[in-house]
Amino acid sequence: MRQQRPGMEEPDKEAMATAVQRVAGMLQRPDQLDKVEQYRRREARKKASVEARLKAAIQSQLDGVRTGLNQLHNALNDVKDIQQSLGDVSKDWRQSINTIESLKDVKDAVVQHSQLAAAVENLKNIFSVPEIVRETNNLIEQGELLEAHRKLMDLECSRDHLMYEQYRMDSKNTHDMNLIQNYFGKIQQLSEELAKQLWMVIERSIVTVRRDPTLLVSVVRIIEREEKIDRRMTDRKKQSGFIPPGRPKRWKEKMFEVMEKTVVTRIEGSQADTRESDKMWLVRHLEIIRRYVLDDLVIVKNLMVQCFPPHYNIFNKVLALYHQALSSRIQELAIEELEANEIVSLLTWVLNTYQSSDMMGNIDLIPEVDVKSMKPLLSQEVVDRLLQKYMATFKSNIIGWLRKAIETDRKDWDKNTEPEADQDGYYQTTLPAIVFQMFEQNLQVAAQISEELKNQVLLLCLQQMNTFLNRYKEEAQLYKEEHLKNRQLPACYVQYIIAIINNCQTFKESIVSLKRKYMRHEDDVIPPSPLTMDSTLDLIAKDGCSSLLDEVFLDLEQHLNDLLTRKWLGGSNAVDTICVTVEDYFNDFAKIKTHYKQDMTIKAHRKVVTEYIKAIMQKRISFRNAEERKEGAERMIKEAEQFKFLFKRLTSGFGEETDGLCNTIVDIAEVIKLTDPSLLYLEVSTLVSRYPDLRDDHIAALLAIRGDASREMKQTIIETVEQSQRQHTPNYTPIFKDILVGGAPTISVPKLLK
Repeated sequence: MRQQRPGMEEPDKEAMATAVQRVAGMLQRPDQLDKVEQYRRREARKKASVEARLKAAIQSQLDGVRTGLNQLHNALNDVKDIQQSLGDVSKDWRQSINTIESLKDVKDAVVQHSQLAAAVENLKNIFSVPEIVRETNNLIEQGELLEAHRKLMDLECSRDHLMYEQYRMDSKNTHDMNLIQNYFGKIQQLSEELAKQLWMVIERSIVTVRRDPTLLVSVVRIIEREEKIDRRMTDRKKQSGFIPPGRPKRWKEKMFEVMEKTVVTRIEGSQADTRESDKMWLVRHLEIIRRYVLDDLVIVKNLMVQCFPPHYNIFNKVLALYHQALSSRIQELAIEELEANEIVSLLTWVLNTYQSSDMMGNIDLIPEVDVKSMKPLLSQEVVDRLLQKYMATFKSNIIGWLRKAIETDRKDWDKNTEPEADQDGYYQTTLPAIVFQMFEQNLQVAAQISEELKNQVLLLCLQQMNTFLNRYKEEAQLYKEEHLKNRQLPACYVQYIIAIINNCQTFKESIVSLKRKYMRHEDDVIPPSPLTMDSTLDLIAKDGCSSLLDEVFLDLEQHLNDLLTRKWLGGSNAVDTICVTVEDYFNDFAKIKTHYKQDMTIKAHRKVVTEYIKAIMQKRISFRNAEERKEGAERMIKEAEQFKFLFKRLTSGFGEETDGLCNTIVDIAEVIKLTDPSLLYLEVSTLVSRYPDLRDDHIAALLAIRGDASREMKQTIIETVEQSQRQHTPNYTPIFKDILVGGAPTISVPKLLK
């Protein structure tokens, strides 16, 4: 067995194992032994085929190696040739150094030739620079802006070309660059002069476009030319690093800056007055701004747009400039110490006028201006701060206004002339009209700003009205006190008390009208105490009516004291005087509004009857005999009829029943008139049944006036009446309840002065 090579032992073993396994698989059955020779030939063919492929592969590898070796050999020869050539080049370069240095003069000549070529190319312009400068300057002065700009461009082109060539040949040669720039130095001045003319036209563009639109078009064309040159020079700078002096000019940008400054100046310059010279300075200022802005934008839309290229979007640019200038101006006004009416004027203009059809929403600006997309002139924070300041100032003002109004009205009460009358002839003062006119004006103004502010103003008005009415009540009370110190003063006291009473009704109606007009819903504004004002006004009116009745009964005091006295029995005309006095007063009271007068008449009627009964109960007289009792009773009945007649006339328009009260006097007179003492119990019982509030002391007083009832009879009648059951009818109004018996004063007038 031949010796195996190292490293091949394991593969051979694996191959042997695989062969054994394969042969075992082919010879598993006896009948397969007959095919051993066949298997052997087949495997031999496979072996021969594999060996042939291996030989071909090895041959191919050998051919590749042979080719690679040949190429490496050729490369080596090429490298040797290149090395030899580089040596020759190096040798030639060392030999040519001296030759190159000897050509320096040629190089300088080439540079000089290039510069001279550029100079020759611009020779005409170079020699004619002073002349062109003069011509250009003359054209600028004559307003020939397009021609002046063309010459300016030629000069700038010559200068820029020369400087560019110099820069390209020797960028570090600042001496020559400065030389060129200085030679063309007046070009920069020409450019600035031309620019001034352009900006003058732009500043007056609103006027120019109407008078000479071609001039504005020329200015725009010049700006467009400069913009193109700026772009070209900027692009060249990116490539070469060179840019001519004064570039980029950015005249388009400068044009919009000039427009912005012009707009700002126009807005700020529209203030013609100050607060010191004119109280309406802000209104005038805002109105001038509105007119200027609207007129200017209409001109821009209809005329100026045609003078600018579409990509300028000139209308929207100008609109934005005006909006920004307005916003800045309004901000300046907002931080000033504005008065309440000035705050209202400013906010009304900002929140309403600015976007209305009177300004930005004008039909002449549609559809270019969309007011819905415009930003507000003032931030909500500033608006809220102004509203707070307005409400604080308004509250202070309204307190002062109301105080002054009541003080002015109070002074009128002391006049010697009667107050004015309304269309129905009722006395009144101007106080309600002044107060509610003031409320109305401020509510109308607030409603122009916002619904919320209107509600706040209405609530504040109602709150201050409540305080005002309490002050009004106090002043009316003081007025009465001052009058009682000297009833001769003021001369028209009664008339002004009537006016105060009537004012209460006017105030009520005005409050209702104000709420109805400015409250969309009842819940919009909730006054602090809705019923307080009505109750205060009712109290003022009630006090006023009482004051007037006090006047009446103060004049009647002596005559009432004469009732049921010996003087009265002897033929006193006290009741005649009472009736005449009451009627005279109530003729004056005709100037009181109906429902107040009706209430006063009822109270006066009751007061007169009550005072008459008081005179009876105070036992001023005791009849001596039946004749006196008859005479006195008949006189009482007659006087009761006088009262009936008087108050029937006074209440004729009210439908008020006057007989009931006066019949009380008649019923008392019947008790006094009775001639048979044995029937006194029956009469008194009848009287008690009609007047359940009749007390024992009242009965005793009646019996005492008769003068014929013994002590035992009085006691018996009183005890018997006490035992009887009194029937209180539902509609009965007590009259004896507050009537005292004895020596109390006849009339009880409130003593206000303590």
